[in-house]
Amino acid sequence: MSARRLAAGNVSGYPQAEGGGIGLSGPARDGYLTIRGGAGGIAVQLEELTGGAEKLDSLAADLLAAETEVGRIGEQLGMIAGAAPWSAAPHVAAVRNSQWSLRLVRQEMQQLSTRIRDCRREYELAEWRADAVRFLGFAGVADIRGSMATMAGTGVPDRSSVEGLVSTLGLESADTRRRIARAPQLRDLLMGFLRPRPLQLRQEETLSVALDSSPAGLLERVRLIDARGAGFIEILAVGAGPAKTYVVVVPGTQAAGSRMGGENPFDEAGIAEGMFYGSAEIDAAILSALRAAGAEPGASVVAVGYSQGGIHAMNLVADPRIRHEYNVGYVLTAGSPVAGINAPPGVGSLHLEHRADWVPGADGTPNPDTRDRVTVTLGSPPVAGPGEGGLGAGHSLSGYENGARLVAASSDPSLVSTTAALGVLLGAGGSATATRFQLTRSRELPRRAPATEPRGRERGLGGR
Repeated sequence: MSARRLAAGNVSGYPQAEGGGIGLSGPARDGYLTIRGGAGGIAVQLEELTGGAEKLDSLAADLLAAETEVGRIGEQLGMIAGAAPWSAAPHVAAVRNSQWSLRLVRQEMQQLSTRIRDCRREYELAEWRADAVRFLGFAGVADIRGSMATMAGTGVPDRSSVEGLVSTLGLESADTRRRIARAPQLRDLLMGFLRPRPLQLRQEETLSVALDSSPAGLLERVRLIDARGAGFIEILAVGAGPAKTYVVVVPGTQAAGSRMGGENPFDEAGIAEGMFYGSAEIDAAILSALRAAGAEPGASVVAVGYSQGGIHAMNLVADPRIRHEYNVGYVLTAGSPVAGINAPPGVGSLHLEHRADWVPGADGTPNPDTRDRVTVTLGSPPVAGPGEGGLGAGHSLSGYENGARLVAASSDPSLVSTTAALGVLLGAGGSATATRFQLTRSRELPRRAPATEPRGRERGLGGR
């Protein structure tokens, strides 16, 4: 049984449920990997408990109907034979015994259903108690102290300390972003010159490439498109004929220096566009790029992004404009704060975070634990590659590529399931056609802010 499955006893620091016997296990662990969500996630198991109880209730209802019908048949037999329903006549006794057997099985099913529901309530009570402790500030104080201690030692906080600090201060992006996004004038006032502007799209080249379709191979495409130049994205056409899948590759933040908010949409101002404007202009440009790359309506789309690019990738799969035209199937992010953005049900997602990387904790809340969504926290020693480490070694793309290789090699049920879903869309890799586009911000601000709404949870697209 997975370590993430429901377990007896007090496990991984979770409080015991009332009665002392039941607690929640922590996320699954596989070497340096800590896994939440997916087919083996805690929340999924709780949903399965309820589903199992509902099926037992349905079966019990069917048995009750059969029990009632057998009783009616017994009464009719007694009338025909001139014997009471409780007589020892063999044919009457056989029917009567059948009715009692059905009753016993039905009662056992109903009792089992009740115990399953009680079990779920105890698990939920344990979670509530843990959340209550955090809400009252005890965990928050520890997070603040941990963040200060970490920064004192390395100069850079880690993911959990920043996540806890942001949450304790009430700055969770999911809530803050919802309020700001619903008040466009306030949003534009706060964002000022960081407001998104329309983008110009220019196709630069199309070439054949050898594609490694594993998570690590897709993150390598991020490295290559980032090296191509400022403002570039890549659309990979994988497969042949009408069954092609198109992979959208979005780079991380490309530092603007003193020209933040300039022509490059992936500079620091792009973070504000992703967090507060739903990547409206980026999505529109990517939609045009998909069409220019030959993606027919209904084609499958996979989105891949690192750091800021992961925010845009999640916004892309949540954008109704994209989903109206294409079959969005999967999103892969690395080092991205995306807890407040939810893909529609059925869209698989894999999120890589490093314990020493503060960036994915900047939204102040963990990613949802759902069947479609898997979050992997890497605990390996952070090592930055050449030219990396500006935001700390834990945020390096090289480290996430190494972590992605561990994900592909893992036997954890959630990871096996999510990597298999990616494999169904992209196959084993091989030759692919890469079309590269450069995106450039216009010089003028739009007269009106893009008419977008918050994505995911705020739009009712599933999730938390």
